[in-house]
Amino acid sequence: MLALNLSYLPTCIRFPSRRLSPFASSRAQMEVASAREVKLKAIEATPESFAPFGQVISSSPDGDEFGPHDAQLDLSRGIPRFYIMRLEDRKLKFSTITHHASVTQCLGSIGGGDWYLGVSKGSILEDETESGTPQGGKTVKKSACGHYYSPPKPDDVCVFRISGPKFLKLNKGTWHAGPLFQTKGMDFYNLELSNTNVVDHTTHNFRKDDGVVFIIED
Repeated sequence: MLALNLSYLPTCIRFPSRRLSPFASSRAQMEVASAREVKLKAIEATPESFAPFGQVISSSPDGDEFGPHDAQLDLSRGIPRFYIMRLEDRKLKFSTITHHASVTQCLGSIGGGDWYLGVSKGSILEDETESGTPQGGKTVKKSACGHYYSPPKPDDVCVFRISGPKFLKLNKGTWHAGPLFQTKGMDFYNLELSNTNVVDHTTHNFRKDDGVVFIIED
């Protein structure tokens, strides 16, 4: 039998999902059926409204010097990757949310079309604590990526609409779901690290853990 050496694999690599057993499939169907729909009204993203989660960056005159109105980036933990991301069929509904612990991320639509992003404040815990131990009333979990965090609460989630020629810079650790949109497909420019989606991708499942699915109302 051929022996595979898996020691080179990153600690947070995501493997393809396996086929569910009949019991697991039935349990998953029950979770879907019992999930409670929570409707969220989209808020227009402005520098003020989005400040707890990051920055909204709009155009500035050529020749302007760097200042606080520019994206304050942290790309120090790897090789930056700037690329165009094609997304399709991302309707205004979500039940999972993700954060990146090692990098700020920038997202913007090519052409300035309207899009939406669900967010919650970052909850990374700098002091390592035993996973599952309540800390100040908060549950503590350890990500497969190595850091500790407190899972986001459904009541802390909000949704932003991004309109026109602007982009978002997400703070490190900001929980986000999307981009989402009402058209068939959209292209987005994305600035992160070359391995962000492999080694720095922590996801919380609201349907599974909280029995909640979010519906965006515009």
